[in-house]
Amino acid sequence: MKMLASLFVLLPVAAWAQAPFDGTWVTRPDTIKISGKPEVYLVQDGIFTCDACVPELQIKADGSEQKVTGHAYYDTAAVRVIDAQSIEFITHAAGKLANKQTLTVSADGKTMKDEFVDYTGTSPAGGTRAYSRVAAGPAGAHALSGSWRTNGEGSEFSSDLLTVIYKETPNGLTMSTPTGQSYDAKFDGKEYLTAGDPGKTMVSLKRIDAHTIQETDSRQGKVTDVIRFKLSDDGRVIHAVDEDKARGTTMSFMMGKKPT
Repeated sequence: MKMLASLFVLLPVAAWAQAPFDGTWVTRPDTIKISGKPEVYLVQDGIFTCDACVPELQIKADGSEQKVTGHAYYDTAAVRVIDAQSIEFITHAAGKLANKQTLTVSADGKTMKDEFVDYTGTSPAGGTRAYSRVAAGPAGAHALSGSWRTNGEGSEFSSDLLTVIYKETPNGLTMSTPTGQSYDAKFDGKEYLTAGDPGKTMVSLKRIDAHTIQETDSRQGKVTDVIRFKLSDDGRVIHAVDEDKARGTTMSFMMGKKPT
């Protein structure tokens, strides 16, 4: 699952005379709001199904490492049922650990906690995502089964996943993150590769107006996200709206400029 990486990478901005976007920006988790299609999971009869994965993932829930295809960030996956309320989900890419998650449903079944560590960057970075149940799973299925939605409230992330650094260039900008991702892109509509990203995300930037930039992300030849960023009048906040084309969701959030 891409998870925050779903939630906190590749946030472009504009190149203007006074370089208002130069500096370090930090996403505020409490401002994250997600609408659209919920995440759906099913653990039943020894099989784990993840509708939230892109593409959908279905493997045996026996703890064994199994080959999968079509996923940008991993080529094997393993699911282990820990107990009646929890499962462990681990992925690898080319033999290297990519992501590790423990998903635990509350005793009343209404909430879920996702404790994760992402190993795809230069150093491990993780956190905890808080979910609320949208719909129950089928009778007799594991407690994880059903539909879930996560927002920023109750979630915590390491600062490396929330931080991005921008430097404006002639008709474009550079981006870098503490986890080792970076790009140098122009506002010309062409695609530029994100260095350090195992998913090989291609970024295309377009300037809409003096305060608005649109970013289009693609992986494996398909558009995954269309993101609009609008700078506040005081230059201290970026308001972002991310249309996740791959998952059918829309996420809005705010980023604050870190004092120099």
